Amino acid sequence: MTALLKRELAIAFRAGGGALTGVLFFLAVVVVFPFAVGPDMNLLARIGPAILWIGALLASLLGLDRLFAQDREDGSLDLIVMQPHLLPLTIAIKCLAHWLATGLPLILATPLFGIMLNVEPVGTGAVMLTLLVGTPAITLIGAVGAAVTVTLPRGGLLIAILVLPLVIPVLVFGITATNGAIYDPDPFTAPFLILCALTLFSGVLGPLAAAAMLRHSAD
Repeated sequence: MTALLKRELAIAFRAGGGALTGVLFFLAVVVVFPFAVGPDMNLLARIGPAILWIGALLASLLGLDRLFAQDREDGSLDLIVMQPHLLPLTIAIKCLAHWLATGLPLILATPLFGIMLNVEPVGTGAVMLTLLVGTPAITLIGAVGAAVTVTLPRGGLLIAILVLPLVIPVLVFGITATNGAIYDPDPFTAPFLILCALTLFSGVLGPLAAAAMLRHSAD
């Protein structure tokens, strides 16, 4: 499993880039929003956490098509499916490597983008914490979409269409928990715990469903 994790990370960074592409897309979303809503800094500070969450969610969807597509192209996907190790565990390791290469850089870039949107330090910290908990769920759910579309020649757009409705609860509870940390009357603990539960649920169900889809595509 350690060798597989190292292999997936090496492929992710050698392919040019999941990390840089995701961060640049995240930056593009953050830059575009002020042009749409105007230069009102108070307004940007109020909606900034939501903008950061939306940008991170959309950037997390990038590169999901590469999760299994490259393995299918070079023939290693058949070996992965037929290996003696548990296939869901292998998929979980691949999801971890994908999150380290794409999701973690988005979290690390959040403080800089928060300054650009005039978000308070407390709000930026809340966004980073909720992204740290929520983005793994996006990757795990995305693995199911990647497994469904692995046999299609251009399944990148289809993955986004399939996955986006499923990750809406992650977005909702992530933003709700962030607002709860910023605005005193709003609750933080309850939506944050629900966000944690969504990630744990995705961590169990996502690899199992993706493994079933890969076995079906192999047949």
